[in-house]
Amino acid sequence: MLKKQIGPALGITFFVLPLFPSFITLTGASVPGISLLPKSVTLLLLGVVFLAVVYGIATLCSEAWHPGPLFGPLLWWLGAAIVSALLGFDPAAGALFIAIFAFGVVWHAGVMRFYNEPGVARIIFGSFLLSGALAAGAAIAMVLAKWPVAQYTFQHGRATGTFILPGELAGYLIIYLPVAFAVLRTAPTKLLRGLASAGLLLGSIAFLMTVSRAGWIGMAVGVAFLAVVIRQRARLRTAASILIVAGAAVLLFFNARHNPSENYTRISIWQAAVEMIERFPLTGVGPFDFARVYALVRLPGGEASAFHAHSFLLTVAAETGLLGLVAVLYTWWRFIVLLHQRLLAAGTPARSLALAVAAGLLGTWVQGLIDTVSVVIFGLWLPFLAVALSSAQYGWGEA
Repeated sequence: MLKKQIGPALGITFFVLPLFPSFITLTGASVPGISLLPKSVTLLLLGVVFLAVVYGIATLCSEAWHPGPLFGPLLWWLGAAIVSALLGFDPAAGALFIAIFAFGVVWHAGVMRFYNEPGVARIIFGSFLLSGALAAGAAIAMVLAKWPVAQYTFQHGRATGTFILPGELAGYLIIYLPVAFAVLRTAPTKLLRGLASAGLLLGSIAFLMTVSRAGWIGMAVGVAFLAVVIRQRARLRTAASILIVAGAAVLLFFNARHNPSENYTRISIWQAAVEMIERFPLTGVGPFDFARVYALVRLPGGEASAFHAHSFLLTVAAETGLLGLVAVLYTWWRFIVLLHQRLLAAGTPARSLALAVAAGLLGTWVQGLIDTVSVVIFGLWLPFLAVALSSAQYGWGEA
């Protein structure tokens, strides 16, 4: 009985994803940007997410369900975070990380279990496409209107929308745009194809307006990968052309809408991350504790503050040590092996959907080499690992 509403529940979580960055305003940390949501609305959103988690756990527990092939590696990742949090500098911050990550694991498990239920796949993709189109359209409109003034000024006129930073919007769109492309090619209904068309147009414009250098390179790698796996001829030539154009764009617009003083801040932050790793190599300083410890290890003259290491791998190594780094890499290795196995038996629609998600995930990994985008890690990676595996096996699911 409980699973009758699982489609709408999953749809809601995918739909509100562009609002997730506002949760940082509830942590007490200084926000590195402007949040558009009032605190009351953010609390309401948090309540909706909490109810979705409770409903998801109750529904999963009421089913005779297999936890899924990535459930074990994700629990190992979560376990490494718990150990690091217990031994870290701020257990409260670690507890927040664990709660967010546990929500993502439940989300992942829900997609894995119910993706093939009647209509669920269409609801997932439809909700994701609709909210992404709205988020991209809002971001474009706000830049053109130069509103809110504080956000426009703080971000130097770069598209940000409901996200806190332009890089977050860029990371979201790195997955969104390949998915929209695949849905446009394979969707069984005109409504989904219409949403995909609108999302591709608005999302592409908003993505360029983020002027995110790491995002541009990440998208280029993802699209180049997609060109290699879906084109029949001149695949490598097309992929090389995409990467060359992206590289040239980054060089030409390197300082466009950026404060030039920010160009070298990452170097001092990376050095501080290395210092943390050398001091706490096994379990790190604790999840979400980078900002607290940074002030103790930063070099003289280095950036005054940093929320993370501006590199996903460095952040993981600094906060959760070798234990967490191995768990992360093992999880992704298992995903690659499992996806490859499922793609070998996949039909054309299933293969197109799964490869599009994989291209987006690859693009965010490339972005993550020189940036850490929390909404990508918690809000996109965990559910879309499940979407990729499920779509490779079931395509659009049952009618």
